[in-house]
This record gives sequence, structure tokens and C-alpha cells, in this order.
Amino acid sequence: MGSRDADIDFTFTSPTTVRAVVDTLAGAGWSAVLQPGGVAYMLNDADDMYDWHDSAPDGIGEVVTLLDAPENLPYAVALNVYHREAGTGGMLMFLPGRTDVSFVPTIDRRRIPAAPEFTDLAWYLHALVPPLVPAGLEGYKATEIRY
Repeated sequence: MGSRDADIDFTFTSPTTVRAVVDTLAGAGWSAVLQPGGVAYMLNDADDMYDWHDSAPDGIGEVVTLLDAPENLPYAVALNVYHREAGTGGMLMFLPGRTDVSFVPTIDRRRIPAAPEFTDLAWYLHALVPPLVPAGLEGYKATEIRY
């Protein structure tokens, strides 16, 4: 049958920051603090190593500062986010240049009830696009593919 991957690629009119996106999404019910696990984040580096880390919930400020640090701007960074009310979440990956941000629904992915093999990308778009518009969202591309 194969596996499926889904993602939403967002494009912003100008470079954004992890802090701006996290703060904007917080107003729509999203959080970078995954209870009880804390904060999960990733730093890429010059060796192209995708190194995942965990931090305590009270470390979110330090994590966001680290991801937005000038020395990390040339590299991809990521942060997991979770919508507690909806019971779902995923990874936000900020690409070099910070005008492109990808969301991958990896935490309790929502499925289309009548076609459960597919991700409910419409739900994620409805939950993510409106709060990102004031943050400079220019467009998006949502895809799901089977391997």
C-alpha cells in the first residue's frame, strides 16, 4: 500500500521569524509546548545535520531565541506545534532565508473521515492560514503524496 506524506508550504512576503509565527499561531490555539513533553526543536548546521532537541516547557523563550539567532539564519530550523483543543499538531520547518515555512502534520494527524487514508489538509489550512495572513503570508501549496 505504501506510506503517505502531507505538507503545507507557506510563503511569506518578507523574512519571518520563529517568534512571529509562534506568537501569531498562539492566538489561534497552537502551542510550541507539547504537554507533558516540553518543547521539541531542530537545528540544522553547516554539516547538514538535522539535530533534534527537547527542552522543558519553561524553556520555550530560550528555544525561540536560539532558532532565531543570526548564526542560524542560513540553516533550516524546526519546531513542533500542537493544537490542544483539536488534539493534533506537527512540525514547522523554517527554511534558509525565512520566507518559506513548511508545516508537516506529524502529531495525531487528522484524517478525512470518508477517506481515512488521506490527511484532512482542509482542516489544517483553515486552522493555519487565517492567523498567518496578518504575519505576511503571501501564499501556500498543500500536497499529499503516496510512496
